[in-house]
Amino acid sequence: METKRFSRLLTIAALISLGISSASQGEEPTAIVAPGAQLERVFDGGHFLEGPAAAPDGSIYFSDITFSSQSGMQAGHIWRFDPRSGQTSLFRSPSGMSNGIIFDRKGRMLVAEGADFGGRKVTRTDMTTGKSYILAGLFEGHPFNAPNDIAIDRKGRVYFTDPRYLGHEPIEQPVTGIYRIDPNGSVHRIVSELWKPNGIAVSPDDKTIYVVTVGDFRLDIFRVEGRVTEQEPPSVIHAFDLAPDGTAKNRRVLVAYPMGRSADGITVDAEGNVYAAVSGTANHHGVYVYSPSGEELGHIPTPEGAANLEFGRGDESNVLYVTANTSLYRIRLKKVGYHLPQSQGDQ
Repeated sequence: METKRFSRLLTIAALISLGISSASQGEEPTAIVAPGAQLERVFDGGHFLEGPAAAPDGSIYFSDITFSSQSGMQAGHIWRFDPRSGQTSLFRSPSGMSNGIIFDRKGRMLVAEGADFGGRKVTRTDMTTGKSYILAGLFEGHPFNAPNDIAIDRKGRVYFTDPRYLGHEPIEQPVTGIYRIDPNGSVHRIVSELWKPNGIAVSPDDKTIYVVTVGDFRLDIFRVEGRVTEQEPPSVIHAFDLAPDGTAKNRRVLVAYPMGRSADGITVDAEGNVYAAVSGTANHHGVYVYSPSGEELGHIPTPEGAANLEFGRGDESNVLYVTANTSLYRIRLKKVGYHLPQSQGDQ
C-alpha cells in the first residue's frame, strides 16, 4: 500500500500569533482547547482534502478530491490515517469523487460521491467484506447534482446535501436540495429552498439538523429568515427543527458570515455545540465553535483554509481532526465529540 507519514507540531502559543480569537461575549479559546494542546499536521500532500470520518476502530478516513482539470485526471482517493502508527495509507481509488464520509451504527462506511467524473450517488460499504451498495443514485428518475456531505440520525435515517460546484455533467435536478434516505430505502427531498447546501450535522438529541450554505463570493439572491435580499452574506449555518418523521421545519439562521468568509463542513460535540470548518482571509481560517443558540465559543486557527472536521473515537474522543486544503490536522480539546452509539441491531 502507498503510505505517507508527515507530522508537524504547531504550538498554541505560535497560533496566537496567527490570530487565535473568540467572540468577546463567548468563552476564551482555553475553554475549548485542552491545556498544552498542539495543532498537529498528520498528513500532507493531498489535492483537496475533505470529509474526515472516524471508524469504530479509531481510524480516520478522509477524501482527497482530485479536481480532474488540475490533477492530471486523477480519479479521487479515500485515505486511512491510523492514529496508533501515525501512518496514512490509500484505502480506495477511484473514490467516485467521494466528499463527505460517515460511519453508521454497524460500522459501515457511507460516502457522498460528487460530480467531475464522480458517482453522483450515496454508497455504503461493508468494511468486513469490502462490498459496496448504492443507497441513492437517482431522484425522480434523474441523477443528483453532486452529493456533498452526509449525516445520520439515531433512527438510521441518512441525510445528505446536493449542491454543485464543479463538474461537466449536466444538472438534472431543479434545485440544490437536502435529501433523506429512510431505512426502507426510500429517498425524500426535505429541503428545496437553500442555495448550495454543503455541510450537514444532526444534534445529539435528534431534534435539530444543521446545514451550511456556501456561496461563491459573488452577489446572488439569498433567502434568509423569509426575506429576499442581495445583502445577506454568502455563507450561513442554518438550523432546522428535525421532526420525528424526519422532516426539517422552522428554519432559522444560527450563524451568518461576512463576505469573504465561508463555512464548509460541520460537526457537533456531545454537549450539542457546533464546530464549523471555515475559510477566509488568513487570520480567519480555522475552526469556529458555537453553542446551540449560535453564541461563538472560540476560534482555533489553522494555517490553511479549513474544509471539514470530525472527532476521533476511543482514546481520541476529544481529538478534533480537521481537513484543510492539502493537509489533515488534529488537536486535543476539552470537549468530547458525538458519534452514533454502535449497535448490531440496526438495519
